[in-house]
Amino acid sequence: MSGTVWFVGAGPGAADLLTLRAARVIAAADVVVWAASLVHADVLAHARPDAEIVDSSRLPMEGVLPLYQRAAADGLTVARIHSGDPGLWGAVQEQLDLCRALGLAVEIVPGVSAFTAVAARIGRELTVPEVAQSVILTRLEGGKTPMPAGERVREFARHGTTMALFLSAARSGQVQAELLAGGYPADTPAVVAYQATWPDELVVHCTVGTLAATVKEHRLWKHTLILVGPALAAAGTRSHLYHPGHFHGHRRAEPAARAALRGESDSRVAEPAGRTPSETGASGKPGASRPVRTRTAGREPDRGDQPT
Repeated sequence: MSGTVWFVGAGPGAADLLTLRAARVIAAADVVVWAASLVHADVLAHARPDAEIVDSSRLPMEGVLPLYQRAAADGLTVARIHSGDPGLWGAVQEQLDLCRALGLAVEIVPGVSAFTAVAARIGRELTVPEVAQSVILTRLEGGKTPMPAGERVREFARHGTTMALFLSAARSGQVQAELLAGGYPADTPAVVAYQATWPDELVVHCTVGTLAATVKEHRLWKHTLILVGPALAAAGTRSHLYHPGHFHGHRRAEPAARAALRGESDSRVAEPAGRTPSETGASGKPGASRPVRTRTAGREPDRGDQPT
């Protein structure tokens, strides 16, 4: 017999951020594997009453392997729940290879990533027209998992666009130094988010220049995402998508608006527009930090190990 393993993205924390597909897969699984250190327990409400529930937070890969072997032998369906999206720092590829070697069918259900959840919490678009049109997802080099040659934070920082740093808060001083060395001005807006969408989430606005002090002030080191870049505060130009002068397969452009839009584009080519971080700031004055939400009193910021 041959079973199936579903790798399910549970999102950043809140159980109602599960996709409909994720909920259906969990409900159909014979075995549900989840990491209590990374995934909110509420997602287990979708599991069948008779499903076998396995907490993998204390298990190495060798501890999970017998579950996959049993699934292959008995034709079972396994839902392996991962925090965020399985495609980002989920240690999924090695499991996919292992399951395929066992003859198991594998499927992946994408999930909401923490960086998009944090953008939603602070009410910002990360790709503001003529301010930032790219988002760099990375982590600080020098951790447990080696970084490939050429993938350094300071090199990515030279682009000056929006950057999301995962798994790096424990070395916030080094993060700040790398960002500054790469060219971000000290007053570039930054956001530090701990346990985004969990009941005890903490989201703090600061700047690149005050990043390390902010992280240390709130004693954050795990389950913390850092966003930086001018798009976190700057206002850009109007998007063409809903401009009356823009046309596509479902809408015709208004002639006068089209001419005006083309004129605006020509003028921007001659003299680029857009605000710089120094024109906007993060919170009205450099160095200020502004908590948006605070965690429950007495709750320690450590919810267990996470991959690094």
